[in-house]
Amino acid sequence: MKGIYVLIIKIATQLRLKIGALGETIFPASTYAYVGSAQSSIESRVKRHMRKEKKFFWHIDYLLADNSIKVVQIYYLAGEKACECQTAQLIAKYSKPVPNFGCSDCNCKSHLFYSDNFDFLIYQMKLLTLPTA
Repeated sequence: MKGIYVLIIKIATQLRLKIGALGETIFPASTYAYVGSAQSSIESRVKRHMRKEKKFFWHIDYLLADNSIKVVQIYYLAGEKACECQTAQLIAKYSKPVPNFGCSDCNCKSHLFYSDNFDFLIYQMKLLTLPTA
């Protein structure tokens, strides 16, 4: 299935990580939502993100490599690549962005956001869930 996915990520304590060309970035302790797209297989892309051993290609690869980070929920929605930016823009209305994260190929401010609560993803956006393991 092609479409977009949203990874809900818990960061328990503030982290300072080098994120590829983005450079050193501070991540406050919080819950994060990362928006990505997969135009061939969402399942394969998400499985790749969940692996610790991989070649780092996307900003999210650097973040998820840290052993203290936990993906707690995965949402998805069938659709075209344009849905990725539309979803990021909607999430931005309800949360704080990590500037320039995951959006080097578009005009969005970010594709990674933090907030106390991302329940609106189910209720307003009607996203479906994938298993995390």
